[in-house]
Amino acid sequence: MKQIRNYLLASFLSASLFTLIALIGLYAFFDVIKELPRIGRGSYDIVAMLGYVALLMPGHAYELMPLAVLIGCMVAMTQLSASSEYTAIRTSGVSLAQIARTMLLFGSGCALMALLLGEFISPWSEQTAEKFKLDNTRSVVAQEFRSGLWAKDDNNFINIGEMLPDTTLLNIRVYTYDKDFKLTRSRFAQRGSYEGNGYWKLEGVRDSNIEPDRIRVETFPSLQWKSVLQPDILSVLLVVPEQMSAYNLKAYIDHLRANHQKTQRYEIALWSKLFYPLACISMALVALAFTPVSRRQGEMGVKLFTGICLGIAFHFTNRLFGHLGLLYEWNPIFSATAPTLLFLLAGLWAIAHQERR
Repeated sequence: MKQIRNYLLASFLSASLFTLIALIGLYAFFDVIKELPRIGRGSYDIVAMLGYVALLMPGHAYELMPLAVLIGCMVAMTQLSASSEYTAIRTSGVSLAQIARTMLLFGSGCALMALLLGEFISPWSEQTAEKFKLDNTRSVVAQEFRSGLWAKDDNNFINIGEMLPDTTLLNIRVYTYDKDFKLTRSRFAQRGSYEGNGYWKLEGVRDSNIEPDRIRVETFPSLQWKSVLQPDILSVLLVVPEQMSAYNLKAYIDHLRANHQKTQRYEIALWSKLFYPLACISMALVALAFTPVSRRQGEMGVKLFTGICLGIAFHFTNRLFGHLGLLYEWNPIFSATAPTLLFLLAGLWAIAHQERR
């Protein structure tokens, strides 16, 4: 049984790896097409564009991992059926439950890989890619409003005009209010750079202190400013929540809650990040459920096509539930986990039904 298990794992790995590379290559092709109009801006040439596209690949690998597991396992099992190896394995005394455990082991390994990609590699590569492109195209981070980015820090309302790829802030305005919501001070700084431990160095500072009978203006060449805003929090401007690490998502959710702001989108992204690796296990079991038991080419083709369609349906359904949860304010845990759990239950039911037959 150990030799059979190792043979099956090697077949699943080679087929899934080939599928993943093919899917990433397809996504990279579309990335190149999308980036072609930007060539010529600043120093953004063909080489820079290819470097940017290469940095996006870990994120694509993370997104496509469950689909690659499904297609790879189905292709491997179909090839085994076509060559009668699957029939020989079953007649040698290997039960469907033992094969399911082997696929569960393979799915768990892919889930661990997806977890590492989603938590460590993909967030870093996505941020690095965006910073790299902004730096080469001489651009700034996209602004949420025409007036820039707005954030709340206790009794301070912070407006940031622009943020450079190295997280340097430009045109910073800080409006301070008292407990009665009366404006007590307005601060403007031309530039701000992060020094660590929650402190920023502001340059070209002008303070307007609003007193009962006058406005007192002070200027400083530089000033140290303590704020809850940190580069990790501001990194949400560089990547979408779905590409952030769970650690950064949790930190940003805490920041939003502390300032009484909506957290729905980031909570859905957090729970999706935590449960998404389980999709690899679900897809492995679904692949076993669609394994053809005979050598008839028609049955093999239909089952393979149906399984691939299910994988693509899961890929888009997972995103759809996230958008619907945000639109209708569903429970974040339900929005993030429903597609994965439904496919997992469907796979288990299909395997049990196949075993009874």
